[in-house]
Amino acid sequence: MATFGLIGVIIGCSRSRPAITPFAVAAYITAAYWFTASTSFANPAVTLARAASNTFAGIRPVDAPGFILAQLAGMAAATTVFCWLYPAPPADATVGGTVAPGDFADSLEKH
Repeated sequence: MATFGLIGVIIGCSRSRPAITPFAVAAYITAAYWFTASTSFANPAVTLARAASNTFAGIRPVDAPGFILAQLAGMAAATTVFCWLYPAPPADATVGGTVAPGDFADSLEKH
């Protein structure tokens, strides 16, 4: 579930308000860490690191492959669902006040 939510935040923000994507990801991870019992296993790299540690947030190394498979399944499901909900804009479109490549340079040349 953590991976599904994280991918949803990334795709949703990057396609609607790209400038806030880093802040939304940080808020999601912080909330998932502080307010869930699992402390958010959303990233396979973090799962491997926690399997190698001996902390309250660690997991047994033998359980890591199951967590990673679940994360990959969550990633695939989230990518499918959120790419359907938030289709990519046309190549020449701008999103929420962003500037298309080359537009800024063209405006400088006109003045």
